[in-house]
Amino acid sequence: MRLIALNRSFFLVYTAVLVVVGVLMLLFSKQELMQWVNRHHAPAADLLFRNITYLGDGAFSVIVVLILAFRSVRYAAMGAVSFLLSTGIAQLLKHFVFPDALRPIRYFEHSALEFRVIEGLDIHSYNSFPSGHSTTAFAVFCLLALLDERKGRGWFFAVMAVIVAYSRVYLFQHFVEDVYVGSIIGTVSSVAVYLGLSRYWERNPRHWHTRRIRF
Repeated sequence: MRLIALNRSFFLVYTAVLVVVGVLMLLFSKQELMQWVNRHHAPAADLLFRNITYLGDGAFSVIVVLILAFRSVRYAAMGAVSFLLSTGIAQLLKHFVFPDALRPIRYFEHSALEFRVIEGLDIHSYNSFPSGHSTTAFAVFCLLALLDERKGRGWFFAVMAVIVAYSRVYLFQHFVEDVYVGSIIGTVSSVAVYLGLSRYWERNPRHWHTRRIRF
């Protein structure tokens, strides 16, 4: 596909991460993966992941959409549709398909294993699968990579999305499988929206397509 080739900087990094993490999930249990992540911590990492995880919030998506509106109303529309589609799929799975999926704190509640939790952090207990933050992060950063004219920077957007997804496991909010599937939902949603709307607008041009917010 031409879109993948054009944005290979993003997709090469993302594909490599998918393969490596996929192999790890086949070789090790969710418990073992969680233990490994939980054991590798540091004060600087606590600070980093505790703050960077907000890049997976819906509020961050709204901010990105507003910023895109200053570049192009069409870009902003893509951002909004991508966010709504990816979030809708993730929330549907969370609350209706896998409503009993426990978060790590509840899953290991009666386990003899000991896990480290950052003090003062609000840890959720239910609706673990898939990770909403990871879904949003990949939807946002994938779309930004697709819209960026300098394609060589795609790797940066991929790395940012991966870091946000990893933060969800580091903060003991999700299992690896949760963020893995969330990343796929977010990425596929943005690619589908980008391709679908681009083709539709090419066939049905409107005067507002090239407009942007001005002061």
